[in-house]
Amino acid sequence: MEAVLYIGHGSRVKAGVQEAIEFIEKAKKSIDVPIQEICFLELADPDIRTGVERCVKRGATTISIVPILLLTAVHAKFDIPEAIEEVKKAFPSIYFKYGRPFGVHEKINAALLDRVLEKVPSPKQDAAVLLIGRGSSDPDVKRDLTNVAKSLESLHTFQCVETCFMYGATPHFEEGLEHMLKTQHKQIFVIPYLLFQGILMNEISERIECIEDEEKEVILCDSLGYHINLVDVLKERTIELVESSLMIG
Repeated sequence: MEAVLYIGHGSRVKAGVQEAIEFIEKAKKSIDVPIQEICFLELADPDIRTGVERCVKRGATTISIVPILLLTAVHAKFDIPEAIEEVKKAFPSIYFKYGRPFGVHEKINAALLDRVLEKVPSPKQDAAVLLIGRGSSDPDVKRDLTNVAKSLESLHTFQCVETCFMYGATPHFEEGLEHMLKTQHKQIFVIPYLLFQGILMNEISERIECIEDEEKEVILCDSLGYHINLVDVLKERTIELVESSLMIG
């Protein structure tokens, strides 16, 4: 029997974990798979082993692993696969399939633009955007976020769209923000390229609140979170994996 195990990152912030669960539950309703479970890589329960055990107890013989991650980095390339390899030792008769993170996707780019327009329906002509990624030492993350920024810039007449990161890559958020504040742009939209609320989102909000430059209108947009486009991307990634014939056992 087919099962899907969704693996979220996890968060110390309970509201962020609940957001993740509610987001996945929305997608589950339109995915025709009899067994669907949710677990987390770290910082929240249930963990990956428990998620696999729940699938098996419900009769799963094939488990499709769907990482709830925006970009392909260390978690997607190593941490989740290594955790699955360890769990597989206890379930040698179960077939596992591993899917892709959301990645660079036109629907996510459109969602980012919506997050801006939700705050200001008609941005100023000189408006700029600062796109904040979680960050990673993996160079693919910086490359992918740069491509997202270029796509967002092409979707709207923003003067510029720049990227920065909370950790693990440069420029750091503080550097990116300071650079933006020194430019001629009077209206700056800050978009957290994050799936859910959490400690990082709180840090960004606190820093924005400390800005004292009265000549700059710095607008913090919501994280990607509940946007319907993200639900569509999750459904797409799940269905392509379930329908795939490639099995890793």
